[in-house]
Amino acid sequence: MDTQCTEMQLEFQADFDGGHVTSDGGALLLREMDARLGLTKQFAQCFTDYRAPGLIEHSVDALLGQRIYGIALGYEDLNDHNDLLRDPLFAMALGKEDVEGKKRRRNADKGKALASASTLNRVELTRPDADGNARYKKVVYHPEMIEALFPTVFLDSHTDAPQEVILDFDATDDPIHGDQEAASFMAITTVIAICRYM
Repeated sequence: MDTQCTEMQLEFQADFDGGHVTSDGGALLLREMDARLGLTKQFAQCFTDYRAPGLIEHSVDALLGQRIYGIALGYEDLNDHNDLLRDPLFAMALGKEDVEGKKRRRNADKGKALASASTLNRVELTRPDADGNARYKKVVYHPEMIEALFPTVFLDSHTDAPQEVILDFDATDDPIHGDQEAASFMAITTVIAICRYM
C-alpha cells in the first residue's frame, strides 16, 4: 500500500524565553519575618540620608533591604544586583509596587525595579564623616548607632534578659588559591553568640 502524504504547513506561535522564573521564593518568607521583627527598618535608622528628597527613588530602607535580602539569599557580591534588579519576585519581597520597573523616571531605568550595584555601592562605601556636600555618597552610616542596635535587638527578643552572654570567637580558614592580592589574609572571624540563662 502506498503512503499518502498530505503536505500542510503548521505555524506555531510560541515564546520560549521562560517568562518570569525565579528560584528565590524564600525571599517572600524573609520579607514576612523582617516585617514582624522590623530589623531592616531599625537598621535604616542608623543612617542619615543627605540626598535630595525629590530625586530619591529608593529609600534607605529599600536599599538596605535589597542588600540584606541579597546576602541572605546567597548573592553576596554587589554585581549580582545588576541582574537581581530585574527580578519581579525580589522586587515584590522588597515591597515595590511596580515590580517590573515600568514606572521608573529615567528611560534607562525602565524594566529595573530595584537599585543598581553602583547605587548600593555608594551606600556601602560612604564614609561615616560624609555630609550633604559629597557628590555621590550621601547616605551616611553611624557606627555607634549600629553597634548599639544589635545588642538592643537581641535583648528585646527575650522576655527576661539573660544573666550571661557568652561570645565564642571562631577563626575559620577561608583558603585562597593562587597569588591573589591579600592572599595572606586567609582567616575570617565568625562570631557566634550563645546565650545561657543562669
